[in-house]
Amino acid sequence: MKQSDASGDAEEAGKLAFALMHAGQAIEDRVEAALGRAGLSLAKFGVLSELVRANESLTLSELASRLSCVRSNMTQLIDRLEADGLVERVDDPADRRTVRAALTPNGRIQQAAGEREMKSVHRDLAALLGTRDRAQLNQVLSALG
Repeated sequence: MKQSDASGDAEEAGKLAFALMHAGQAIEDRVEAALGRAGLSLAKFGVLSELVRANESLTLSELASRLSCVRSNMTQLIDRLEADGLVERVDDPADRRTVRAALTPNGRIQQAAGEREMKSVHRDLAALLGTRDRAQLNQVLSALG
């Protein structure tokens, strides 16, 4: 391979990397706007959705692990969700030193509203790409990750 071919490939790869980052940011912006209409942030929606999936209260450590974040960030996030009336802290019946986060009825309603907004974003994104394009994009992104 010639030196000029290699530098051209590297330049093209660099442009592709920036295009991927730009696309990722655009999708994140759409998701944040949609969740904002439901009164949620992506982080809050993630916690509420995890609690819905679990169908039980979870310790803050369990939530942090499931959502790949540090415990101190989870504590602050639960503080905000509790202030919003979407979760409540409950004692762990098996270990009184442990506190669990539980969905409130309003939290369940808010999560469902966020879920509807997310489905709308997913439909919009699916409409942008045909089935074959989505399959190819999935293949390319899998190769990168």
